[in-house]
Amino acid sequence: MQIAATPFTAIDWAAIAPTEHPGDSGVAVMHTLQAGGVRIRRVTYSPGYVADHWCDLGHVAWVVAGGADIALKDGRRFRLDAGMAFAVSDHGDAAHRVETATGATLFIVD
Repeated sequence: MQIAATPFTAIDWAAIAPTEHPGDSGVAVMHTLQAGGVRIRRVTYSPGYVADHWCDLGHVAWVVAGGADIALKDGRRFRLDAGMAFAVSDHGDAAHRVETATGATLFIVD
């Protein structure tokens, strides 16, 4: 991730219009700020959410609330509860997706 010259930006999530993204089940509600080449998101996943695709992009993500399983395409799974985080590189060997039985909110930078 390259953070280019970007002015200081305070993020008021309530002022950013949400977008809904259905998964194979459930829905992800995203508040997204694009700051130069960096995308900053607060994503709330509904209970029962399963992503509809395997993501191959790099992220740094922090679980703000709830808990989620990060499933890797190779079959590995990682349980992340509130306060935990993960990092994954672009186009590596860790294509991944979010699944959550109970719902979760993640802060994601990519």
